Amino acid sequence: MKNPFSRRQQEDDVQRMNRLPPGQSLTQKFPVLHYGPTPKTDLSTWTLKVFGLVEEEVTWTWEAFNQLPRTTLLMDIHCVTRWSKFDTNWEGVSLGTLVREGFITPKPAAKFVIQHCEYGYTTNTPLAWALDDNFLLATHYEGQPLTPDHGYPLRAIIGSYADRSEKQTAYFWKGGKWLRALEFRADDAPGFWEKAGYHNVGDPWKEQRFSGGNWISRF
Repeated sequence: MKNPFSRRQQEDDVQRMNRLPPGQSLTQKFPVLHYGPTPKTDLSTWTLKVFGLVEEEVTWTWEAFNQLPRTTLLMDIHCVTRWSKFDTNWEGVSLGTLVREGFITPKPAAKFVIQHCEYGYTTNTPLAWALDDNFLLATHYEGQPLTPDHGYPLRAIIGSYADRSEKQTAYFWKGGKWLRALEFRADDAPGFWEKAGYHNVGDPWKEQRFSGGNWISRF
């Protein structure tokens, strides 16, 4: 039987370390939250497209995508529905690495990346965030391929490091499940939840849960 006080003790520990954003609670589970059905993916026809303001558009098959440089990350994640999960292990492909190593070359005018996912779902981040080392195109969680409910075969992740390093982070919805394309743009394009009233930035340390103010002038 689990110790009923272990979760509270862990929450107190991360709070003392300044790792728990305001208004959040630690979870030992991994809640499943998304709008709409879970897609059934055929890897033989799956592709990831990179398009927009790039020097050369590219489309990877699943086999080709898995030949790209791999990265593992240990990060904390925070959901706008007020749960946080700590020391989570992810594996996948770093967008920043792909740009630095010349697999993708954004044009100078590119300032934003829009994640296009199954069923037309999108979410948006500044390009500078997506190129940072706490943003990952993830294929694995805790050493295992993603489950369908958590975005199999590919999702984006933006997390926090335990030392609260100066990396911009965001609530978990800013990493789209079932990712199919990355669009590089000069202008911003708020996505599904942003249009529905969620904050366009989504910084958990500032409790930017719902819309209020224009951020575009900052970039």
